Amino acid sequence: MNTDNLILKYLDVWNERDDTARMTLMTSVLTDDSLYTDPDNAGLRGHAELSNVIAKAQLSFGDLLFTLDTVISTHHDHALFTWRLGTVATGYDVVEFSGGRISRIIGFFV
Repeated sequence: MNTDNLILKYLDVWNERDDTARMTLMTSVLTDDSLYTDPDNAGLRGHAELSNVIAKAQLSFGDLLFTLDTVISTHHDHALFTWRLGTVATGYDVVEFSGGRISRIIGFFV
């Protein structure tokens, strides 16, 4: 899977409302020991911790969905991209890849 497709699949994880489907998607996108950090959450490790945070966050999203804005740059095993949550929020994520999946996400809200 190329970098852009992997990033799109990662955003699909955030958009998936069904807990079981989200966990299945996570196994194809994120390493088992993936690490997630953003301004509200530090050091979430693995699929279950991130999935729980996503489920709680979705309660405040309403019908809003994450979309990819721009892949700004990629090099070696890293990518920097911008995303949008409907028309109400934007942010930047830095992701690190390992074995064809995402192993680390550092998110920034704008």
